Amino acid sequence: MTTSKVIFYNILRFFLLILLQVFILNNIYLGGFINPYFYIYFILLLPFEIPGGLLLLLAFLLGAGVDIFSNTPGLNISACLAMAYARPFVIRWISSGPDSLVGNNPSLKNQGLKWFLYYAISLILVHHFVLFYLEAFRFAEFFRTFIRMILSGTFTLLLVMISEYLLYPREK
Repeated sequence: MTTSKVIFYNILRFFLLILLQVFILNNIYLGGFINPYFYIYFILLLPFEIPGGLLLLLAFLLGAGVDIFSNTPGLNISACLAMAYARPFVIRWISSGPDSLVGNNPSLKNQGLKWFLYYAISLILVHHFVLFYLEAFRFAEFFRTFIRMILSGTFTLLLVMISEYLLYPREK
């Protein structure tokens, strides 16, 4: 795929995920504990070789887009920046080396189920930990916040995995 197509698809994905999050997913509260944060799928799918500064800038803009429409000043920005900052460390941690990475993008199709699950779970937990504990902003409700984080993270992971299987089917 040419560079201009990759840029176009990432710009389109950026805006579609913000709109999906703000207008649909932010209105889903299952049992008061589960709220999916699928917009972080954008950060998960960014190319391996993206420069660190650009990765942080895109994470900031993504978080700001959600914060503006959700009236949560700074919460999503902070969580997205923490996730983007942790991303290169997580990739190095779960990969046996730069030669072990297949393709340009982290995906289930390219890296396999085990690698992608470690990658997605690690980064979703970083994002959700920062988001939920900044939102609560006290440790008095530590376990309640922890349960919300785990349940929402599981639901977010489920949406990510469904998207991986639907949008990027594996060849047989």
